[in-house]
Amino acid sequence: MNTDTAVPRSDEVYDRGLDFFGTVVEQVPAGAWENPSPCAGWTALDVLGHLGGNIETGTKLLRGEQPEWPNRERPAEAVDGEPGAYWQRLVPETRAALAGADLELEVDTPMGRRKVADRLAFPAIDLFVHAWDIARAAGIEVEIPEDVIAFSHSYIDPFPTEMVRGEKGAFGPEADVPGDATPSEAFLAWTGRPPR
Repeated sequence: MNTDTAVPRSDEVYDRGLDFFGTVVEQVPAGAWENPSPCAGWTALDVLGHLGGNIETGTKLLRGEQPEWPNRERPAEAVDGEPGAYWQRLVPETRAALAGADLELEVDTPMGRRKVADRLAFPAIDLFVHAWDIARAAGIEVEIPEDVIAFSHSYIDPFPTEMVRGEKGAFGPEADVPGDATPSEAFLAWTGRPPR
């Protein structure tokens, strides 16, 4: 990781992530949505449904509303209609909520009282990581921007390992990093994904 890279704010990463994710969704061939993804047991469409559900929940949180947590057998069930159109319906509402959010407001979270800006950090990271998951399932090459990698480390590294990895964490054990790994590949291995 380049330690000289300026670390952006969570709302900036989130906003850019919406475009990054959308660009990947637009490139997925119709027949590739049922391909297995790097997320165990999930297809590319499941990843889209999972991320879309998180974005809808995040939009309600940004508005100060109490969301209902989705309860579906398969995340793909959240995708209503054609995948690209489903994603594009979510983005304007999400951006409007982001623009009007009080990022300094403190809210209750599973990790205690935290500012909305802090709570936004993990969904922002998810937009890039899950974009890669879908891209991998569809055979599309993407690179995670280095400032997003720096942001991810700045947010996640301070947490104890048991909060980040394993059954209760968002990531699995770190994967092996190839000797000639790109920054994206090293980052994805850090999230527990075999980068190749």
